[in-house]
Amino acid sequence: MCCWRKVRNVYARCGHSIKLPDEHIDCYSPTCRFSVAHPPTCGPPKCLDSCWQYHQYPQQYAPQIDDWCPDCALKQ
Repeated sequence: MCCWRKVRNVYARCGHSIKLPDEHIDCYSPTCRFSVAHPPTCGPPKCLDSCWQYHQYPQQYAPQIDDWCPDCALKQ
């Protein structure tokens, strides 16, 4: 199933964090409604019975970056 990737960069020197835009991660499965591999000819009612109709739980990352955030770096 396709999912979303959510990333929030955490900057260790100032303690600020910046949320990046959510990124769609494609599973490339023809039976997932959100995938680019899903055939355009697949539609209701067949699609509702045979294809995934929802995203998987999001991947969540919060990398710790040993630096200042961009705003604080400008003030340094």
